[in-house]
Amino acid sequence: MGIKQKVSVEQPNLDWKYDLLFTSTLPITGFDGSLDKFIGRWRSEANPEAIERGEMFNTEITAGDPVAALQNKISLEPGESSDFAILMGVSPKDEQSPESKYLSLDWDSLKNIEVIDPKLEEVKAYWTNYLNHFTIETPDEKFNASMNVWNQYQAAVTFDMARNSGYYHGGLLFGNGIRDQFQDILGMVIPEPGRVRARITNALKYQFNDGSTLHNFFKITEWGEKTNHSDTPLWIPFGVTEYLTETGDFGLLDEVVKFYDQDDATVYEHTARAIDFCISSVSERGLPKIMNGDWNDTLDKVGPRGKGETIWGAFFLGFVIKKTLPLLGLRNDQERIKKWSEAFVHMERVVNEVAWDGEWYIRAFNDFLEPLGTSKSEQGKIFINSQSWAVISGMAPADRAQKCVDSVKKLLLRPNGIQICFPSYTKVEANTGLISRCVPGKKENGAIFNHASSWFVLASIVAGDIDSAVNIYKSMLPANSAERSDIYEVEPYVFAEYVTSPDHPSEGQASHSWLTGTAVWMLRIGMDNIAGFKPQFTGMEISPVLPSYWDSFKASRVFRGCRLDLNVLRQVSGDKKGLYIGDEKVEQNFLSEELIKANKTLQLNFFI
Repeated sequence: MGIKQKVSVEQPNLDWKYDLLFTSTLPITGFDGSLDKFIGRWRSEANPEAIERGEMFNTEITAGDPVAALQNKISLEPGESSDFAILMGVSPKDEQSPESKYLSLDWDSLKNIEVIDPKLEEVKAYWTNYLNHFTIETPDEKFNASMNVWNQYQAAVTFDMARNSGYYHGGLLFGNGIRDQFQDILGMVIPEPGRVRARITNALKYQFNDGSTLHNFFKITEWGEKTNHSDTPLWIPFGVTEYLTETGDFGLLDEVVKFYDQDDATVYEHTARAIDFCISSVSERGLPKIMNGDWNDTLDKVGPRGKGETIWGAFFLGFVIKKTLPLLGLRNDQERIKKWSEAFVHMERVVNEVAWDGEWYIRAFNDFLEPLGTSKSEQGKIFINSQSWAVISGMAPADRAQKCVDSVKKLLLRPNGIQICFPSYTKVEANTGLISRCVPGKKENGAIFNHASSWFVLASIVAGDIDSAVNIYKSMLPANSAERSDIYEVEPYVFAEYVTSPDHPSEGQASHSWLTGTAVWMLRIGMDNIAGFKPQFTGMEISPVLPSYWDSFKASRVFRGCRLDLNVLRQVSGDKKGLYIGDEKVEQNFLSEELIKANKTLQLNFFI
């Protein structure tokens, strides 16, 4: 008998708690709330009817597509100027109507430019400081522009908005994902660790006493759903360890947080129980059950009976175990060290016995132990994630790791990145799921899925294929993907979730821009694995890479209050290799916490 698990779009039956106020410092002479009326029939944002006619329609709206458009009239003599501001405010609902609340506010003060200008300067100062935590100067201007400005900005927007905004993701429908919460912190943890700390402790409230978690939740109502996705709990230890390596704030581990169902525990115990749960939720042969899906939500019919196994999930579980084991050592948690280490060794052996297809690893086994992602398949022969994480986790032997990289480059490499699987599904498979019902070449069904593509960049660096890694990274940059802007169709400065692959006639078209996990992964891969700043629990490892066509680059990064200025040079002659401070070689390319705390700035040279 199969395991029944509710996966729905049920929502809490609660009111929205806020009013939105929108105004101008100038007298308002017109407005529109209806986007359709503002733009006009048979038109677009390129030629809105309200703009052409020079007069708003004064529309209000309670359903449909909204817009907040205000009209002001200004008369200027030659050489004359006028300063004004547009103001938007959010306030909690109370017994006052929005109109009376508007009238009761001190708008005379708020509409004073002399009051507003300093606020604007504060905003500018915030972003200057935010962007100053990391900079890089390479021979590639597009790479520099992305890393220094746009990628960092997108990471900030993603942290603030999660997947709650836009036409792509139904924020009011699906809420905040646990996966997203613990990945989106990767960008914000460097400039604002305090906000990340609060984000972690808030998200842990949605974990159950046994270590499992809700899959998604609503921040305002503190309500969510448990959908039985196999990987969801593992993003907790992933995110907690990322916070700790950046900050060294091990006091977080002693903070007590309630579970969603009953009792409470320290953050350390929350973190450890997540892995305990996943280690206990394995199949008879010791591989993680995929249940209603893993990171790839569209593999929703692979294991709903509780027999199917996720091979990507095995590599990811192994990776997270290795990443989290040092915390157990700090706590002298010997029982868990033994249990986790034994689980890792067993899983590593089994996955290599049953999941190797000859040139790559399969993706999963369904409830009937039939393989998914094998050379014998008519569709979906190879999936990128199994190959990337076999390498990233270190669980693939060296010869197999190289074959994984080579197979992806041979079968999945495209001009804008890596295709998530190939060939795309053209027939529905009952025991595979939504992926086989998606349009071929779109979304998880064979698109160049940037989140997964970024992981292959990381895998290529781990495997030592530096030129391929940097080439693919550059091909994924929005400025490069958008060179055919009429086809690409979305913003040319932020990553989209995917770019349509050659398996669809609209090849090169992008979708789901801004709110994608790609943002933080591309930022941190560029920062950690190309620039080479790799934070550790007790300091910073410096391990940059140089593609063959770069001779040098410079990068700067703030870490625990110390600015690390790094100059990376290709050694043409001489025997200098590795990291130096002045003429003094740094052993193991590692900057200790004591050294970092003793200096406000360190000038570093790395010779390759």
